[in-house]
Order: sequence, then C-alpha cells, then structure tokens
Amino acid sequence: MADPTQTAPDKYKVVFENDRVRVLEYRDEPGQQTNPHDHPDSVMVTLSGFDRRLVAEDGEHRDVTLEPGLVRWLDAQTHSGENIGSTPTHVLFVELK
Repeated sequence: MADPTQTAPDKYKVVFENDRVRVLEYRDEPGQQTNPHDHPDSVMVTLSGFDRRLVAEDGEHRDVTLEPGLVRWLDAQTHSGENIGSTPTHVLFVELK
C-alpha cells in the first residue's frame, strides 16, 4: 500500500490517529500534483473550494470541482491528483482502519 504521507509528505500530514481511524490533513497549491497512492474507506471534508483532476490506476481521469464544507464518503481507492484550479486545496480525510 502506497501511503500518501510517504508519497507526498509535503502535502499530507497526520493530525490524529488511534486504533480505529487516522485523520489526514491535505494541502496543495495550484499546479501541484501527487504521485499514485492508496486511501482506505474514508470520509472527506473539504475546508476550501478547489478544482482537481483525479487519475485512477488504469489512467482514466476525471475533473472535479468541490465547494468548501462538503462531507463525502470515499470508497477505498488508488489514485494520483493534480490541482487544476486557481485556489489552494485544503481537505481532511478521516480514514477507517
């Protein structure tokens, strides 16, 4: 498993962890991108609005625009991403163990 705190330690930071969850804070700037990494089942909380390109393991990509204050369930996945907008990204991920 490619841990995002290892593949992009300048962008992902563990802000809380116990035996049931790990909470990651993610920040980036326009034009920055991540290498492929894995997420278990998670809840995502957007703290800023941003535009992002998500690239799946098979190379398929989709562009998303997310508003601040969204709370979304994310199934476990492997992807890379790129900030394709003009604003910084700020997100919390609550990863289930």
